Formats: sequence, C-alpha cells, structure tokens
Amino acid sequence: MYRSHHCNELRKSHAGQTAMLVGWVNTVRDHHGVIFIDIRDREGVTQCVFRPEQSSTASESSHHLRTEDVIQVTGHVEIRPDVDGKSTFNSAIDTGEIELVVTELMVLNKADVLPFQLDKELSNEDLRMKHRYLDLRRPRMTRNLRQRHTITKAIRDRLDANGFVEVETPILSKSTPEGARDFLVPSRLSPGKFYALPQAPQQYKQMMMVAGLEKYYQIARCFRDEDLRADRQPEFTQVDIEASFITQEDIYTLIEDILTAAFRVSRNVEVSRPFPRMTYREAMDRFGSDKPDRRFGTEIVELSDAFATSAFKVFASTIQKGGVVRAINAKGFASVTTGQVKRLEEIAREAGAGGLAYIKVENGEWKSPIVKFFSEEEKAILVERLGIEEGDLVLFGCDQWGVCCDVLGRLRLEVASMCGLNEGKEDELDFLWVVDFPLLAYDTEEEKWNAVHHPFTRPRTEDLPLLDDPSKWGEVLAVAYDVVLNGYELGGGSLRIHESDLQSRMFSILGIGEEDQQEKFGHILTAFRYGAPPHGGVALGLDRIVMLACKEDSIREVIAFPKNNKGADLMSASPGEVDFRQLRELYIQSKLPEKKS
Repeated sequence: MYRSHHCNELRKSHAGQTAMLVGWVNTVRDHHGVIFIDIRDREGVTQCVFRPEQSSTASESSHHLRTEDVIQVTGHVEIRPDVDGKSTFNSAIDTGEIELVVTELMVLNKADVLPFQLDKELSNEDLRMKHRYLDLRRPRMTRNLRQRHTITKAIRDRLDANGFVEVETPILSKSTPEGARDFLVPSRLSPGKFYALPQAPQQYKQMMMVAGLEKYYQIARCFRDEDLRADRQPEFTQVDIEASFITQEDIYTLIEDILTAAFRVSRNVEVSRPFPRMTYREAMDRFGSDKPDRRFGTEIVELSDAFATSAFKVFASTIQKGGVVRAINAKGFASVTTGQVKRLEEIAREAGAGGLAYIKVENGEWKSPIVKFFSEEEKAILVERLGIEEGDLVLFGCDQWGVCCDVLGRLRLEVASMCGLNEGKEDELDFLWVVDFPLLAYDTEEEKWNAVHHPFTRPRTEDLPLLDDPSKWGEVLAVAYDVVLNGYELGGGSLRIHESDLQSRMFSILGIGEEDQQEKFGHILTAFRYGAPPHGGVALGLDRIVMLACKEDSIREVIAFPKNNKGADLMSASPGEVDFRQLRELYIQSKLPEKKS
C-alpha cells in the first residue's frame, strides 16, 4: 500500500490517527533543525513535520530532500499548535488545520534540478511545451485537465439521457474536397494511394443515419492541416452529433441542454435559456463577424445613404460601385497612440482595405484630413448616428459589403482589446445562435462557388427554386446554425441533404463533375437512393468549450500535449524524419533539399 489518504484528505477529525501519504515534495523549509515539507499529489497539499525526537532517521533523511522528489511518509496526524500565542492554522489550504508528524520516510525517486519553477507562471511557452510533463504538474493545469474530464462526462451523460449512441468512425478515411487541407497517410498495401485523416466524421455519421441508427454521437478526434491560432490545433476534439427525423428547433434544444450542463458542472452557474438568435446578416451588419462578441458595444453604423453624393470622392465612388460606407465609434479613444494607429491600419489592410480613414475628436476639434470634404449635414448625421462626443475616435470602412464588415469587425475587436472593454467580464456568458447563413459564396480568385459550411448542407425549402438561376445562387440561405459564446464559435451544424438528386445537383453547382462525383462521393449518392431519412446534426468544439469554461485564452492550456504555433510537439520532437527504408516501402522519396550546415 502506497497511501492511506490522499494529500487533501486529512482534517481535525483525523487527529491522533496514523496516516501514510505519497506524492511530490512541494516545498522544503528548515526552522532551526525542524524540517517542514509540503507533500503534494493531484488532490492537494499536506504539511509534514520532521522532528528529531520523533524519528532521528526520518529527520536526518529529510535534510537531503529537494522539490519534486517523490516520497512516501508515515506519521501521526496532529492539530497544528499555537506558537507564541498565535495560531499556525493555514487557511490557504484545505488541510491547514493539521500537520503530519513524520516517523518514517521513504524516497521513491529523486528529482534533478527543474528547468523552471512550477510555482510561477512561465512566459516561455516553448520551454513549457518541451517539458510538458512538468508543466502539467502545476495546479492550474491539473485543474484544467480535470475540468475537461468533468465537462466531457457531463456531455456524454446528457446525450445518453437523450437516447444517443456513441459510435467510433474510422480515422483512416478518404480525401475529399470538403474544406481545409487534409493530412495524408500513404498506404503500403496500395502503393501510390493515400488515406486521409478525417477533418470531421461528416460522411460516416450521415451513413449511420441511412443505416437507421437515428441518434449518433462521438467524442471525435479530427485533423486539419491549416495555419494555427490560439484557438486552433492541427488535431482537435469535437463533440460530433447527428440525428434522424429532427428539426433545427430540436437541435437548438438539445445543444442548449448540453452546454448548460457543461457550464453547470464546470463553473457552477445556470445558463439562461433559450439562447437568443440572430441572423448571419444582422451579425455581420452590427458586429462585422458571424461569431460576434456582444459583451461590449461599439457596433457598426451604416452611413452609405449619407455619403452617396458626398464631396469626399472616395466614399461617393465606392457607393456608386455598389459598395458601402460604415463606421464604428471607439468611445473615449481619441488618446490613441501613433503605434496603436499603425496597428489599426495594419489590421484594416490585412482584412482587404486600401487604408484606414478616421476622425479624432479632441479639444472640440475634429482632427482628420477627410473632414474638410464633409458638409455640415454630413457632420450632423455622423454626430446623430454615432453619438460622437469629445474624446471619441471614429473609424471608417469603405468597400464592398463583405470586406467592409470584415475590416470593421476586426477593428472593433482590436479596439476592445486596446481599451480593455472586456476586462472583468470573464464571468459573463453570452450564448447566441447565429442562423440563416448563405448556402454558397463566390470565390473571385478561383472563379467558382464554394459551400459556406460544407456541400451536404440543406438549402431552405423556400429557396430551392433559386438554384435554377445561377445569378440567384448568392441569395440562397441554408438551414445552418452556429452556436457562439463571447465571440468564439463553439460549434456549427445544419440539416442535411438526404436526396441523391439534390446532393448531385449541389455538387454540380460547386464545380464537381459527374465523373468526380462518382469517384469521390459515389458511396453517399448511392446510399441516399436506398431510403435515407431526413437528418441533421452539429459538431461542438470540445477544446474551445473547455477553454472558455476554464477562463483560458488558448486551447493549448486545456489539451494535455498540444502542438505549438508551428504545429510541432517540442517534447517528442515531432514531426521528425523517418528512416529511408520506411519511405522505400511506401514508394515515397523526399525531394526536399538538404540544408547546409
């Protein structure tokens, strides 16, 4: 037996008992020959005391202990004594009323000097990732992983209560043009052919609906070979759900139930239901994003009608070409620094803008080179619609609708970050459904139509006639929905196409010819001809849910062994080179030129 109790279990009621603890040395303190050691396991910390009169052997051995040594201690539980009339009770830990007076000590494993201290936050993330097994010993990280378990269990429990069956789908599947870049796996048994790691189990779960399972879910590992961000990893986990004979209202109810349970067990809060809903168009018009953070204002204001005949030709000509003029008012931010202005200009250009027009209101004066072109009437409209006051900063967007939304949406978030508009709002949980997405979007570079969600998304029934007219394809709305929390997309889904002819038609609109349809999607088109039921589903990002529940800023903080921002696992040094013989068996040869030393 290694232990009789864990390190957060002993209380006053255990006084006088003998206990055995095991764990890591958290701290070592020498008080005039009496050694105090805090021993730590995953549950907490207990103070241990080594007194020579209790056990000279254990006391002598304790002098050689260092932090993170793995030890086993046996001793008597005692209530902490008063010293000089003052209580030594430590209210910072749950075991603070007692201490273990050690009579036996066994060192199970000695620890080398650590590369970093575990009791301090470390800004060098690469160092943390290289020694992730040490990083995970820190209480914050341990709590995050246990929260992840708790949330995952709560989700499983709610789905089980609703009659869903958990089914694993293949990890080695087929590469299909569904969105992001695939991770490819060469097949040794079929030379020259490749598997793909799944971006999502989309087609498999639809096949299960055809099979009659009716209610499926999976805590699914998914893979996308794409550029990384704080809330994105090359491999991630999603709660994958699909059901037959279901409406979008049924899905809203189910997902709200799941997310409410997740935040109840993780944060001990009750989430208000039903979640509010907003159309995609309204979200873009007001916030410049289909995953709006509504915890602060700074909404986008339409100004196209006011500047259609403006003397400022940049605005007027854009409107004449079908574009829009819009703006946000960063209240009280006229004190923006030159460096911050440059950052805002950089963000605007990255989003597709040619530049950034703005007005600073200081000392009763509108400071901007474009103000001289504005009429008094135009100025009055700006004051009325934007609520301009002393100390404000007005930022303009002037372009086609989509670009203008994106520019102002990004500027809005950057201004919020610069001004700390969300500080102190970590406990606010602003859930939102964004609905009525476009079915299709035109890619001007590729000169083709793409699916906004994926090619299996169902068009609204009332919009089906619009598919007959290519000029109307951009007006078709999908039965698609995203659930958003505090500016993060937690998940998305849709009702699916279940008719073979409609699915084939959708592929044709996306530029997939009949031959390619049969080669890449023949299985699903054939399956739909054998009585496929109406069905729909959703996929929730488990990593993001846990990240927000734990009040973290990056999903790397809630994943046990994440990749860094270059897609590398620094701990195991992957990805890495493989032996030539392995490549030869796969009929693969690397053409990458060797780097000169």
